[in-house]
Amino acid sequence: MKAENMSMFLVSESTTVVEAMQKIDANVKGILFVVDEENKLIGVVTDGDIRRWLIKSGDLQACVEKFMNRSPRLIYRKDVKLAQDYMSKYSITALPVVTAKGLITDIVFREQGDEIETTAHMGLAGIPVVVMAGGKGTRLYPYTKILPKPLIPIGDIPIMERIIDKFCAYGVREFWATVNYKKSMIKSYFSENEHGYRISYVEENQPLGTAGSLRLIEQPFTKPFIVTNCDILIDADYEDLYKYHVESGNELTIVTALKNIVVPYGVIHPSENGAVLSMEEKPRLSYFVNTGMYILNPQLMEEIPKDTFFHMTDLTDVLLTAGRKVGMYPISEESFLDMGEFEEMHRMEKKLNLKVD
Repeated sequence: MKAENMSMFLVSESTTVVEAMQKIDANVKGILFVVDEENKLIGVVTDGDIRRWLIKSGDLQACVEKFMNRSPRLIYRKDVKLAQDYMSKYSITALPVVTAKGLITDIVFREQGDEIETTAHMGLAGIPVVVMAGGKGTRLYPYTKILPKPLIPIGDIPIMERIIDKFCAYGVREFWATVNYKKSMIKSYFSENEHGYRISYVEENQPLGTAGSLRLIEQPFTKPFIVTNCDILIDADYEDLYKYHVESGNELTIVTALKNIVVPYGVIHPSENGAVLSMEEKPRLSYFVNTGMYILNPQLMEEIPKDTFFHMTDLTDVLLTAGRKVGMYPISEESFLDMGEFEEMHRMEKKLNLKVD
């Protein structure tokens, strides 16, 4: 591997969580190797390590030294021919190659023909998924004057079908879709396509918000269920997300994504009496944003008022006010794709390597 390419995978122990997430987004391999000033390997950080740290602390400005694995698996340069067998044995995807003194000289990745299976075990079989597909999609007008938002194609596949396909890869076969605007077009499209899943439609006669329409589902759920907006794609391990919700004891889990915002001006930090304390040029602000994907315990259905406009944010406020447990499952900025606006829709197409006219 060329030095400039290897640099995408190397960080110092003083690298912050935000910086590490951005670097993992850039290298798309989900891993970073921590080195000292001499390029000696001292640790490894994965996207899972970052997620566990954020769930535990919520601290985006912490340095990776606080949670990195200080005993990374590695292979010595003289044994590099054994790298593929070693990765297969320990179910890892990347392996640093080091000298006898521990200096990292290369990184070997698991060969494509020997990929670790992550979604073929059908871990979400039997889990219900509700797709909120009733909105008008006014931000995508005039597209939505002709098509309902769930049928707007990303490439040559409608966004709602892409969402369903992602869940199907984890074994989901039972879907509910809340529909209103141009609902006959949505039902017609999916009735004409052969697929191995079933969609039950929940029809709103009037807009009920992102949570209100859930009360129209007549079949009671007996296990935690997933709710997702119809205009987002989440690149994450859905089975890990579901497992986290169950094991954490959350009543509601919100999938959140890092959002970095650069203030396009020099920012003044004031002191008393109009004095300038300091200046900061184009600071970067980092927040977690609500992606529009949730996991709910089935008992929460009773917390949603009938025939009332009620958003998921309203439900969240009810739980938080009562001191009940609401958690978040953090993902990186590039793992959240939203087509709610034209600019974001084109970003989604680019991220999926689709041809954009």
